[in-house]
Amino acid sequence: MLRDIVSNELFTIFIMLGLVNVAITKLIAPHRFNDFVVIIGNSKYLKIYSRDQKFFDKFDALLFFNLILSTSIFILLLNKQLTGIVDYSLNQVLKLPIGIAVIILIKVFIERLIGSLFEIDKLIDQYLFQKITYKNYLGILLIPINAILLYSFTPSLIFIYSIIIFLLIINILGIIGTIKNHESLIKGNFFYFILYLCTLEIAPYIFLFKMSFSK
Repeated sequence: MLRDIVSNELFTIFIMLGLVNVAITKLIAPHRFNDFVVIIGNSKYLKIYSRDQKFFDKFDALLFFNLILSTSIFILLLNKQLTGIVDYSLNQVLKLPIGIAVIILIKVFIERLIGSLFEIDKLIDQYLFQKITYKNYLGILLIPINAILLYSFTPSLIFIYSIIIFLLIINILGIIGTIKNHESLIKGNFFYFILYLCTLEIAPYIFLFKMSFSK
């Protein structure tokens, strides 16, 4: 059976769709978007908008869609550089963003369920809001990074690892910010919070990696 081989055109479409979603997000909520893009080193956004959380927030939903697309491109490009794979099958490219979205949404559902079970709903809600905020921020940062990896030059392993470290630092800053903002609340539920971090912040991504590149 012949396989459909994907070239950079599909990656370009993904990047453009991500840009469109970011542009729409800024259009529908310009003030909030301006607060969002300066979130590093500024807790104003988290303090203001965490109080108005909704089950479905179109601002976060649009940025989340870009996050899924941008993360999928980055993972495929990273795998391409590390393994030497030049092209991917269409099925492989399309199932990755679906897999990422499904796993993240299932994680959120489980996390909220755990919050209710251990009666730490407030802590988990605040943590989830800040976590998805920083992840959405990473999604925006990945747009120019993906464009560079696609069209500028062939990156070295050092350059790729530097990008990964940079993204991890941003993510860690988000976790540290959450802990600082809710230090007293976390201290009162320290055991449950550590248990949550160990079980739901590592294992799902290992599963996603294995699922994405299994034959």
